[in-house]
Amino acid sequence: MIVELSPSHLSWDEVDPARHPFASVLAEQVVHALGPARCVPCRPDIAFADRAMSDWSHDIATPWADAMSHALIEHYGRWTVGWRWGHDEGDFDGGPVGNWCCPRDSVTTPQETLTRVVAALCEWRGWLETLAGWFEAYPLELADVEEQRILWERAARNLILQVVDRTGCGSGWYSHCHQVLTWFLSRWGIPADVAQDLVDEAIGGRFQSWSGPDAVLVDDVAEKLALSLRPDATPRPGEQAPDHLQQWLTVRETVPWQEAPDSADGPVTPQRDGAAEDIRSFDAAIDPARATGLLIALEHMRADAARNVPLDFTLLRKWQQHVLATSQPPPFRSSPAFAKGGPGTVRNRPGHSRPLRRLPGRSGIGRRPAPPSDCPRRPCLPRRVFLSPLRRRQRPLCVPRPSLRPRP
Repeated sequence: MIVELSPSHLSWDEVDPARHPFASVLAEQVVHALGPARCVPCRPDIAFADRAMSDWSHDIATPWADAMSHALIEHYGRWTVGWRWGHDEGDFDGGPVGNWCCPRDSVTTPQETLTRVVAALCEWRGWLETLAGWFEAYPLELADVEEQRILWERAARNLILQVVDRTGCGSGWYSHCHQVLTWFLSRWGIPADVAQDLVDEAIGGRFQSWSGPDAVLVDDVAEKLALSLRPDATPRPGEQAPDHLQQWLTVRETVPWQEAPDSADGPVTPQRDGAAEDIRSFDAAIDPARATGLLIALEHMRADAARNVPLDFTLLRKWQQHVLATSQPPPFRSSPAFAKGGPGTVRNRPGHSRPLRRLPGRSGIGRRPAPPSDCPRRPCLPRRVFLSPLRRRQRPLCVPRPSLRPRP
């Protein structure tokens, strides 16, 4: 694939209709005047299944379509490459254009082909103008995001639904959805690289080819995206990300756990298995193998807790081995770890492993056992990211202890 001709690599600055004039009434005249319009290939009268048809498409029709894209870029600008972004499995997966599929199907006779080019170009431009209108539907200001989150969320939800409707949720449709949401954030002052990370984190790999997202998923993605925004989205030059692990360790040492009252309540029976349900509904949709490993680790974890096995670093490694599907228990990692695409940073400094290794088995401070309010946090600490190798989006397991009340 020629990256220059790939519409999925377009930025909002490159496609913003306000920056690139276009007169649809003149499009036909312009297209017919371009060089490739004088040498449009004719599709041979043979079956699509014939090898000769595949060779013609690859060797003749596709180079001609590439040449037309280059000619349109020279005349109008790079935004025009989207004219070939057809639905489903066309030149590029999952696009919003219905007037073009691919060279094999869309290149027929010269007149029909040029008519399709014009229609596809105008359709793509119309889609960009429609998006620009939706971007401007609410007068958003990043500086006022705290008061406007409901508007950001509403706009994001609307854009997802519009992309779903436009693409038909065919092969790879989520790529354009990711792009549109990134464009939206870029339009309102969020740097493109930051916008891409925020959208990627909000979607979390949950959109799938040939399947439209349900209302719950759409709402969740829109809400997460809106909640991830902050007034200052531009990194300061030379600013180093905070060490969230060190911050947590510092705060933990300042809490007077010995003064916390004991809870007289015993264990309760939860109404549902929230951990298992979350793994089956979320992780399984992204990576079934990983979900299987998580469920196995969860089963072992609960069995060990029921037998009052001491909670230590070795036990954590044994559970994590199922999550990572490694042949040996994972060692303590030697490099920094990042969560949420970078905002959550844990730097592995010398000596960090010592307090982390002590915490799981530490039942109290001094002679008095730690209260239940402290215990559930120990197995869910950031130290989990220090187990290597670390795969993306590995979610912490909540380790219930028999003496604690499990969360409902």
